[in-house]
Amino acid sequence: MAREILPVADRKQVRAYARRLTLKYPRQLTVALALHGLAAVAGLVVPWQLGSLVQTVQDGGDVDGLLVAVVIGAFLFLQGLLIRFAVLASARLGEKVLAELREEFVDRVLGLPLSTVERAGAGDLITRTSRDVDSLSRTVRHAVPETLIALVTFVITMGALVLVSPQLMLPMLVAGPLIWFATRWYLKRARDGYLRENAAYADMTEGLAETVEGARAVEALRLQERRRERTDGDIRRSYAAERYTLGLRTLWFPAVELGYVIPVVSTLLVGGLFYTNDWVTVQQVTAALVYAQQLIDPLDRFLMWIDELQVGGAAMARLLGVANVPDDREPSAARPAGELLKADDVRYAYREGRDVLHGVSLTVAQGERLAMVGPSGAGKSTLGRLLAGIHGPRTGEVSVGGVPLVELPLDDLRGHVALVTQEHHVFKGTVRDNLLIARPDADDAAVRDALAAVAALDWVEALPDGLETEVGSGGTAVPPAQAQQLALARLVLADPHTLVLDEATSLIDPRAARHLERSLAAVLEGRTVIAIAHRLYTAHDADRVAVVEDGRITELGSHDELVTEGGSYAALWASWHGTPAATP
Repeated sequence: MAREILPVADRKQVRAYARRLTLKYPRQLTVALALHGLAAVAGLVVPWQLGSLVQTVQDGGDVDGLLVAVVIGAFLFLQGLLIRFAVLASARLGEKVLAELREEFVDRVLGLPLSTVERAGAGDLITRTSRDVDSLSRTVRHAVPETLIALVTFVITMGALVLVSPQLMLPMLVAGPLIWFATRWYLKRARDGYLRENAAYADMTEGLAETVEGARAVEALRLQERRRERTDGDIRRSYAAERYTLGLRTLWFPAVELGYVIPVVSTLLVGGLFYTNDWVTVQQVTAALVYAQQLIDPLDRFLMWIDELQVGGAAMARLLGVANVPDDREPSAARPAGELLKADDVRYAYREGRDVLHGVSLTVAQGERLAMVGPSGAGKSTLGRLLAGIHGPRTGEVSVGGVPLVELPLDDLRGHVALVTQEHHVFKGTVRDNLLIARPDADDAAVRDALAAVAALDWVEALPDGLETEVGSGGTAVPPAQAQQLALARLVLADPHTLVLDEATSLIDPRAARHLERSLAAVLEGRTVIAIAHRLYTAHDADRVAVVEDGRITELGSHDELVTEGGSYAALWASWHGTPAATP
């Protein structure tokens, strides 16, 4: 299962948002509805003309076939022309609404607390930004306009049927209860069913992503069977969720299809009965019968697309639910007095009651270079995230210049402390675009200086178009090591006072990494650097080394001091460097 599924908006919130978004463009909506209404009115002329033709023939009158054909053809052409412009107006409105919805969702996602994103896992968020957005796009582009068209056409056709003969409208009501109760039964269950379906898909995406990303670890630890069992379980749950919604449709659709046939048959039978009793004319029966037949199309479209509306409503609920994530910080008016970074008796837990940091206290002076080392799972990365303000501590406080990090606005926080991990991303666009994310006003000289600082300028200039080379999805492929260099170049451009480097050079081969860190050392002169390292030459070059074990700092001092003490760090250095540990 996904680690922590993001919240889902309730029905009231979805309806309010849909109403606000729809009514935001009243002029475009009015034009689209008016055109669809005129098209429906133009379509009413043909049944009336057919009824008139039958009546004339029955009365023995002369029929001007050419005139009737011209009139029918003209109104069919007019209806087709109006439908063309009506669909175009609806499509434009739909694209405008969809564009705004996408932009708002991107804003919401980018505004999510990073701690929430990390706890939720990739599966749920990926599903919302891909599958749910795609479902909602289909709904806005097709289901909403088609539903509006169907409603307008249905109402106008029913109005015409009343004008033809109120008595002949009565047979149309026979199928009403069947369609009403079947649809009500379906709608009561469909939304929750589609939400379960999307959640199950998110779990499956999460499991597959974890397996692919950790393929080497899976092979090394021989976890293939366990991962297969996890995937099989996710597929079973996804299959069960989709089978449930399919079951709803297999019961609802036949009931609705039966509801289409009943009105036509009833109108024919009742109309014949009324005609034999001279209550209606043959013209009225013919027109009513054709109108009853015409009602099938809008009713069918409405009920067909109402299922798509349930899918879109579930997708919208998941997208809007992102806005319901509570903020993990409350910015205050306080501003740091200096760049002294301090952690005071910090504790942190990913799960309640299971702390991974136990009363850690640490002070990092401005301009100091601190290396954090220790075994995997000791809490180094967690401490680094707290020092970078990604997470807030469960108890205790992490502050910069005397102000808790969780009280700083994010933009202000990133000017003081920034985190760079071994994870990286190359955005679709040019190399220049990828770097200007960190500082949009940077000129070419600053961009080139940043690339040179991370030893990336040579290979960037060797690209087909240099800084203008398209990279990312569909562009020139950038290997992981070079992508990490771009991430570090962004950091240089961002120019924060304190850097937390969580194995930021781990994807680069040791020689290149050593050269890169020496280059960065010159650029980062005077800045505070906290390096979480697995290559101990980083610790060797640092001012101080903090050894993290079991969620605590067990040793703290310079490289030489810790080697001389002969503790955990000395043993680690001896093992890594191939020299005997010193005896205290």
